[in-house]
Amino acid sequence: MDVQKTMEGPETTPTCADIERSIVKKFRKEIWRKFTRAINEYELIKDGDRIAVCISGGKDSMLMAKLFQELERHGKKNFETVFLVMDPGYNKENALAIRNNAELMHVPITVFSSDIFDIVTDIEDSPCYLCARMRRGHLYAKAKELGCNKIALGHHFDDVIETILMGMLYGGQIQTMMPKLHSTNFEGMELIRPMYLIREEAVKHWRDYNKLHFLQCACKFTEQCALEESRESSSKRKEVKALIRELAKRNPYIEKNIFRSVENVNLKTIIAYKEDGVKHSFLDTYEKD
Repeated sequence: MDVQKTMEGPETTPTCADIERSIVKKFRKEIWRKFTRAINEYELIKDGDRIAVCISGGKDSMLMAKLFQELERHGKKNFETVFLVMDPGYNKENALAIRNNAELMHVPITVFSSDIFDIVTDIEDSPCYLCARMRRGHLYAKAKELGCNKIALGHHFDDVIETILMGMLYGGQIQTMMPKLHSTNFEGMELIRPMYLIREEAVKHWRDYNKLHFLQCACKFTEQCALEESRESSSKRKEVKALIRELAKRNPYIEKNIFRSVENVNLKTIIAYKEDGVKHSFLDTYEKD
C-alpha cells in the first residue's frame, strides 16, 4: 500500500467533506477543470448514460469516483453512475483497504469477484497485459449486466503520452490511448477516459494533501516478487516514463509536445498509414498531387 504522507493539508484525518472541497477548491485548476474539459471536448457523456465507474483501489480510480460524484451534483448532464469494483483475487488486507477508502470517501461501491489473479500468476510472458485485458472483459460484462452503456477507466495524461512513445519506440507505430472507443466484443458498450487531461503529479498531490493511502499494485505476482527485482520495474512503460521525465528536465514542453503530436498528424508527410486495417501509401496519390 502507498504510505506516503505530507505535512500539507488537514492536520487530522480528512473527512469526506474535506476531500470533496479540495477537488473543487484547491485542485480546481489542475484536476476539476481538466476533468470537465475532457468530458466536454471529447463528448464523453451524453444525457441518459448509465456509466460504470471502474475502481481498482488505486489513487487514479478513487479520485475519478469522487470527480463523477461532483459532476452529478454540479453538472448539467443527466446521467447515472455505478461505482464498480472487481475483486480479481485481492488478499484480505487489500480488499479491506478498498472498502475502507470507499466508506471514508462516501463512494457506494458494487463489488463482484473474479479469478483473474489465479489465472495470470503462472503466466510468464506479459502477465500484466493479460491481466488488464481480462479485467476489462469482466468489467464490460458486469457493467452491461447492471444496465450500463459505458465503463469509465482512470487513465490520465501521463498514461496517454507514455503509450504514444511506447508505440513508436517498441511497436514501430504511431498510435495513442483514445479518450473513448466502442467495444468490439460487447455491443452497445463504450469505454471512456475522463481523466485524459489530468497530470499524474496532480493526482499524487491531491492524494498526499488529503493524507489518503491507496493501493498501488495488489496482484499476487507483485507480492511474490517483493524481495526480488520486480519484473514491472523493468517494463517498457517504466522505461518510457523515466525517459520522458529525463527529457522534461531539459525541455518543459516535452510532455505537451508528445501529446500534440497525435493531434497534429499531417497525412501529406506520412509514408504510409492504416485505415480500417487497410494500408495506404503516399505513392497511391503521389502522381495526382
